[in-house]
Amino acid sequence: MKLTVDKQAAAWFKEEVGIREGAGIRIKAKIYGGSPVREGFGLAIDPIEPLNPIVTYKADNGVLFFVEDTDEWFFDGHDLNITLNEHAEPHYVYLKDGVAIN
Repeated sequence: MKLTVDKQAAAWFKEEVGIREGAGIRIKAKIYGGSPVREGFGLAIDPIEPLNPIVTYKADNGVLFFVEDTDEWFFDGHDLNITLNEHAEPHYVYLKDGVAIN
């Protein structure tokens, strides 16, 4: 699994989410959501310290993004790219073999 975050999205997370020293942004599965990879599940974020990440991404602005090993099942071999949409809100793009999954 690969995790990437563009500069604008990383800046949004730094400004909008309270991240204490030593913490990062955990990307995790949540029930009762929607995603193109798992019906009935979506993504949530949690500003917390990493414990057992399977993947990390450190943005240029110093924000650490990560997925814990307990959420690996959700991604099912998909990569995740985080950008901002036209409303300046996070947009999550799942990729399988480099191709976006809608």
